[in-house]
Amino acid sequence: MAGIKDVAAEAGVSVATVSRVLNSHPSVSEEARTRVLTAVEALGYRPNAVARSLRTAQTRTLGLVISDVLNPYFTELARFVEEEARALGYSVIIGNADERPELQDHHIRTLIDRRIDGLLVSPADGGSPLMRDVALSGTPMVFVDRWIPGIDVPVVRADGTGAVGELVAHLHGLGHRRLAIIAGPAATTTGNERVEAFRDAMRELGLALPDAYIGQGDFQAASGRRATERFLALAEPPEVVFAADNLMALGALDAIRARGLRVPEDIALAAFDDIPWFVHTDPPITAIAQPTADLARAAVRALADRIEGRTPQSVTLPARLVVRRSCGGAAPNQRSDR
Repeated sequence: MAGIKDVAAEAGVSVATVSRVLNSHPSVSEEARTRVLTAVEALGYRPNAVARSLRTAQTRTLGLVISDVLNPYFTELARFVEEEARALGYSVIIGNADERPELQDHHIRTLIDRRIDGLLVSPADGGSPLMRDVALSGTPMVFVDRWIPGIDVPVVRADGTGAVGELVAHLHGLGHRRLAIIAGPAATTTGNERVEAFRDAMRELGLALPDAYIGQGDFQAASGRRATERFLALAEPPEVVFAADNLMALGALDAIRARGLRVPEDIALAAFDDIPWFVHTDPPITAIAQPTADLARAAVRALADRIEGRTPQSVTLPARLVVRRSCGGAAPNQRSDR
């Protein structure tokens, strides 16, 4: 079996040059790279993955820290991350933060101790000193879905601003004027962004968003239930509840049904983050769908670029509105691809 010295002799270069080519080092000339790759092909050379890991301190392993593994959006994101990583020759270790910053930091320390090559993180909040230290240490890292302002790493996310605007216009067109939102945690970028997009879209249509119609949630079902119970107890309850994620929407639906109310006849319901279950509820729930598979693939590719010495750009993809029957009116024959 041919070795690295045989490749070097065949290509007429040093062993060090062969090593740099095999590790995608940017300092190698295109001519030398072509000669080495030609020699590799001619000799049928295959590097020993274990020995290569020991020499380069690479493990071909990525860490993924997600905010909540029970949230179907993040479950699906993790699935596509693992799929893309495998296609690029990486394995993935997953840590579930359960929307708890201290658990998030525990997973990050553990993954770094295990010598992962890079980190994909959906931050549980925006104030983790550890996350800043990791970025400053030079560990390859990419934020996916959520991000922390001020930390200079690539961000791969969906922009829901346009889809939220379409949703508010859709609700307005159906005659709804009293719209409420169950917001995510203020410490997260997505929590703030979705509330502001909702408020701005309402303002453009001349609608007010009173404080009583803003419920504070935590991206989990129980908080959606509590916020909706408070809305329904108001002297003038809202005509629509918009939950800023799918689990809070399911909690809202529980609260509505517990009151003996019907969707959409008594109150309308919409959600950010479409999930497969929404087509099976009665009625099916109008939702904003994120391009989960595309986000996962772009995040893994960006992290692989960082690991291999390239400089990836941040990626922002549009979310889209999926209209169903939970807000009233006749929904078009439309379904989510998630």
